[in-house]
Amino acid sequence: MTSQQKIKEAVGRSTKALSLKPSLGLDTGVSKTRITNGLSCEITEGKYKLIADMPESVGGNASGPTPGVYGRAAFGSCLAIGYMMQASALDVKIESLEVEVQADYDDGALFGTSSAPPGYLEVRYTVTVESDATEDEILRMIDIADKRSPYLDVFRRQQKCTRNVNIISSKMSS
Repeated sequence: MTSQQKIKEAVGRSTKALSLKPSLGLDTGVSKTRITNGLSCEITEGKYKLIADMPESVGGNASGPTPGVYGRAAFGSCLAIGYMMQASALDVKIESLEVEVQADYDDGALFGTSSAPPGYLEVRYTVTVESDATEDEILRMIDIADKRSPYLDVFRRQQKCTRNVNIISSKMSS
């Protein structure tokens, strides 16, 4: 069985299960990030552990990728995985697939020296597909996958974001 056949079967099972019981698709992802040393962070979610940091030039230890690297990586990998899932479901044979993410930003916003927004100013992505499928088949597969992409949605649509703060103090309150 090829990897695309394996993906097609798994996607088919998941699609059927979610069609029969939509509540199976509802969940909450929970990541915890803890400062370990200066700006170095340890991120855990389930069995996974990641490290994020900032460059030494801004006070970090350069012990891991910056949050921006992880954000772009999450976006690019979500797109690439979605394309392969959709290609497999549609029997579009893929020899290779690559997604390049480019994001323009102004670090002055992070340091309070620019009036630009602190997030990305523009995000572009390029999909490179090697396949003997027709251009129409490939574009159809990409269009369907883009419509279903969680991270493309996160980048395109404003999300509700709620903050909670817990303060732990050793000082007695008066």
